[in-house]
Amino acid sequence: MWKKPVRIFQITNYQLPITNGGVFSRRTNWSLAPNRFSIALQKHRAAGRELLDLTASNPTTIGLRYDAGAILPSLSNPQALAYCPDAKGLRVARDAVAAYYRQRGASVDPERLVLTPSTSEAYSFVFRLLCDPGDEVLGPAPSYPLFEFLADIQDVRLRSYPLFYDHGWHVDLHALTTVIGEQTRAVMIVHPNNPTGSYAKPSDAAQLHVVCAERGLALVVDEVFLDFAHDGRARPSFVHPITRSPDHPIGHGELPRRALTFTLSGLSKIAGLPQMKFAWIAVGGPDEPVREALARLEVIADTYLSMNAPIQLAAPSLFAQRHEFQSQLMERIRANLAELDRQLAAQTLCQRLEIEGGWYVVLRVPVTRPDEDLAIALLEQKSVLVHPGHFYDFPADGYLVVSLIAPEREFKEGLKRLVEFVIGNL
Repeated sequence: MWKKPVRIFQITNYQLPITNGGVFSRRTNWSLAPNRFSIALQKHRAAGRELLDLTASNPTTIGLRYDAGAILPSLSNPQALAYCPDAKGLRVARDAVAAYYRQRGASVDPERLVLTPSTSEAYSFVFRLLCDPGDEVLGPAPSYPLFEFLADIQDVRLRSYPLFYDHGWHVDLHALTTVIGEQTRAVMIVHPNNPTGSYAKPSDAAQLHVVCAERGLALVVDEVFLDFAHDGRARPSFVHPITRSPDHPIGHGELPRRALTFTLSGLSKIAGLPQMKFAWIAVGGPDEPVREALARLEVIADTYLSMNAPIQLAAPSLFAQRHEFQSQLMERIRANLAELDRQLAAQTLCQRLEIEGGWYVVLRVPVTRPDEDLAIALLEQKSVLVHPGHFYDFPADGYLVVSLIAPEREFKEGLKRLVEFVIGNL
């Protein structure tokens, strides 16, 4: 079943291909037939019906203000007319990334940064660096389903380790250690997770380093939503040396061993500029494996030279846009979250799970039917679009995922209809 929540709505016209003597690779042998959810959405849109979209993920289409007067001139730097490739990325661009971390209180050597057009390509680089065909990486569940496709394309197997919910989300460290096998090469963590909105707890982060270092595994950290803490308190990045938390049983002070770490992020979320195609890998950990990783990554990056000069030269200006963008978006998120809590307080059947950051919220609803059936019925009967929990590998039915960045009026009305629908269908 096709499960990609962001791009699912674009892949609706494909039919299963007719192969000719096995001309296509097994790694791309996905079912491209649209699932029931995307078919229902396609029919709804084709009929010209009203649609209250509570799955918004594109920051450029939700009514925020962008400073065109600053952004557009930054893309016209005359230096872009000269071809001066640097496999890891132009120094001016890597300096802009380092400055971003410095303003967050972390120190990153620009020489330990490798630029890519997207975090998806960054994952591809890291998987190619770490894994031979058939090797494994471990990823959290629930989480973003794009990881499955990124792994498939690189001939890597993705195995899940669970997050569990107990007054907030936590890494099930015991379960994680039990799924580590001989072919495991890396552990992935999303900080904060999408869609649960949970940051890695300091004790979990410390223990992940210990587990990975002891077993010779790399730690791959996705921090695209790092800046969007709902309480306004900045969370530390994994690029910063991890220390033992005071309440952790292994004690105080810096960890005795730190895992080789690849921290991924980009301007798509940080500055709300997905179209500008600017992301990076920050490599951290013990000096010797870091040097080896950077040398190999540089060859991989040099093979493609994907980054374009105008975007790299514009990086300082584009990073500067993040302050106004994040201010606007956090105002939207807090307003929608307050509206959500107001409406949920009037009933007891639908609840939201605790969140700390990010753009999404998970709703817990009574299990009256499979989540996909519930989402389709909500679309067809109430013209409200939400994501069913199974898109994100929730362990059972009874979960819906809603975006907190949708325009406020649309969010308010869509949520009202959603709650009425849940109550009316018991």
